[in-house]
Amino acid sequence: MRSRYSAYALHLAEYIINSTHPNNPDYGDETAIWKQSILEFCQNTQFLGLKISEFIEGEMVAYVTFEANLSHTILREKSRFLKDEGKWLYESGDFTDKGSH
Repeated sequence: MRSRYSAYALHLAEYIINSTHPNNPDYGDETAIWKQSILEFCQNTQFLGLKISEFIEGEMVAYVTFEANLSHTILREKSRFLKDEGKWLYESGDFTDKGSH
């Protein structure tokens, strides 16, 4: 989770794409459009901090509950990661709530 947050902050769209599981709704063949969408989000967002409140790791599934302090909101999510060929990939996330600054 920390690496994906850092990738967003550093505008590393390729890393975000490569660390996303094929089950994720954003995953697809149109990577150029997806990459542009990621970069637009990154360019219009300040990443002000990440706090991980819970990490549960199983053999093939992991959950990370976190709070990301972004320029115009606080994003709270419980993320689900699946292990694929020894690598953790972001599969989905449930937003617990969003808060404004």
